[in-house]
Amino acid sequence: MDPAHFGVQFQEPQLRRLHELVELTDPISTMNFDDPLVRRRLREVEVLVTSWGCPPLTKELLAGAPELRAIFHCAGTVRSFVTDEVWRRGILVTNAADENAIPVAEFTLAAIIFAGKKAPFLAHDARKHRDDWSYAAGRGELSNRGRTIGVVGFSRVGRRVTERLRGLEVDILVADPYADPAEVRAAGGRLVELPDLLRRCDVLTLHVPALPETRHLIGAAELALLRDGATVINTARGSVLDTAALESECVTGRLDAILDVTDPEPLPADSPLYDLHNVMITPHVAGSLGSETRRMSESALDELERYLSGLPPRAPVTADEISVSA
Repeated sequence: MDPAHFGVQFQEPQLRRLHELVELTDPISTMNFDDPLVRRRLREVEVLVTSWGCPPLTKELLAGAPELRAIFHCAGTVRSFVTDEVWRRGILVTNAADENAIPVAEFTLAAIIFAGKKAPFLAHDARKHRDDWSYAAGRGELSNRGRTIGVVGFSRVGRRVTERLRGLEVDILVADPYADPAEVRAAGGRLVELPDLLRRCDVLTLHVPALPETRHLIGAAELALLRDGATVINTARGSVLDTAALESECVTGRLDAILDVTDPEPLPADSPLYDLHNVMITPHVAGSLGSETRRMSESALDELERYLSGLPPRAPVTADEISVSA
């Protein structure tokens, strides 16, 4: 993993636990598999603990790691480094995507509540109307009670967002072709088709993975179905939302947006979205940062401990799953 992430994710408690569980190689952490010392150590390694910055586990590299049996990833997706050769060799892979979903769902819930009150956009207005609060009346009805929230993607994050929304007096619609209607109902939502969701929701929040088939899932035609004054929230991946189409809607003031991810990321300096008072942009901070990343490290260490005890993993990743998930 990247040295900076190692320093944040493996502090004294995590390192102590790691030392108690396994015999560590020297160096303990690396992101350079080309180093001769690392190559020699790989010959005897049974387990890799990985995170952001792990290089691809190529066929050549794995040929030099004949004892490798398991990879415990203390971050979300493993798509960037787990190759077909890993699956071919039958190596166990787990990730901490469930733990990474927690702060994203928390951030999204806050964004939904703020959207109902138009808080980010009123904060922009306040800079121009410092001594007169009457400007709030220009933002419409500032409330969350009775709103309809559209959740696109009943993923790890989408499910958690749906469950957290039960604490509000809102109607929760979910669109996901793979979701089980009973599971959606149990979480507090109702499964509907995407066009129906778009026509009815006051707040649209996106929780689908970045796949070829989800690129621009929400484009001009879909945005046009949203009612005037609706807010679009994206904490998933920038590519699922057509940036140009969103710009067109937000420039007119018809739609508002809260964007933690964009396409491209970051947006070009001349993007009109930066200057709009009905758009809030944050620099991809919804996911695990700081102390939150150590929740993922602890999860990976839990998986390692289960492996050493002969217990099945809690969060295995499979080749089939990776084709339809983040």
